[in-house]
Amino acid sequence: MPDVTKTKTDTAVDAVAPPTEVATAPAAGPAPKEKSRSLWGDAWYDLRHRPMFWIAAVLLVLLLAIAAFPGLFTSADPRDGDLTNHFLSKPQLTHFFQADWFGYDVQGRSIYARVVYGTRASILVGVGTTVVVTLVGGTLGMLAGYFGGWIDSIISRITDIFFGLPFLLGTMVVLNAFTERKVYVVIGALAFLGWTTITRVMRSSVITAKQADYVVAARALGAGTRRILLRHVLPNALAPTIVVATIALGAYISAEATLSYLGLGLADPTVSWGVDISSAKDAIRDNPHVMLFPAGMLSLTVFAFIMLGDAVRDALDPKLR
Repeated sequence: MPDVTKTKTDTAVDAVAPPTEVATAPAAGPAPKEKSRSLWGDAWYDLRHRPMFWIAAVLLVLLLAIAAFPGLFTSADPRDGDLTNHFLSKPQLTHFFQADWFGYDVQGRSIYARVVYGTRASILVGVGTTVVVTLVGGTLGMLAGYFGGWIDSIISRITDIFFGLPFLLGTMVVLNAFTERKVYVVIGALAFLGWTTITRVMRSSVITAKQADYVVAARALGAGTRRILLRHVLPNALAPTIVVATIALGAYISAEATLSYLGLGLADPTVSWGVDISSAKDAIRDNPHVMLFPAGMLSLTVFAFIMLGDAVRDALDPKLR
């Protein structure tokens, strides 16, 4: 029998509100977690958004290409001198990538060719010195910071002794002991007194890193000293060292030019910017272009490495972001 107890109000509601199906919303799951980045991944992400980094990177890639393949940028011989061109040809800025683009020096040699080929020696000195200094200073700083005790005392006192020696004057004394000053000799002389800063920076970083929880846990689990140093301490203490080394690279290139200018660095027949600046010092009044171009390339290179070091420092130091 039909339900007769239904009231008039219920009938009105049914007429106004048609029957609908109750849709059950799917249960919202946990939001997808953003993939966490490591220190180096986060630094690379930050570097990619810095115009200063890309400007420095483009300049350095170009300089490295010139140093590696100078024959692609000029066909002139940097040592081929013609006295008939003795300061007679001024820079011909319309003759791009030709031998007389920058003019000729006091011996009639192409300044453009010497600037191009001089890139190799200057870059080699800067990169070679930085590699040696980072390896020696980083190793000593890591040992001093991790082991402490008498090892730290001995390394720290030796570092203080070398740190007290004037860098440029000490390098001049070392180079004066050699009759033939090749690129590797200049690298050795610069590295002989340049490792102290890297040692101090690495020592401080290792002292901080070895107190971290992951190092304590690795030591408690029985990990060996070598594994702890290479797998846990070094990767987390390397960032400040890389920053200092990148900035110092430009300083080593400038130091080589200074030593060559003083007659104690590289010398002919080696082609470098410092050698060209030294040979042009007597003609700077009447022919400033002879010194302008090698000095300009030197300044541009040092500027590029300093910009790169600043960008890397800002990317690796969270406090500066």
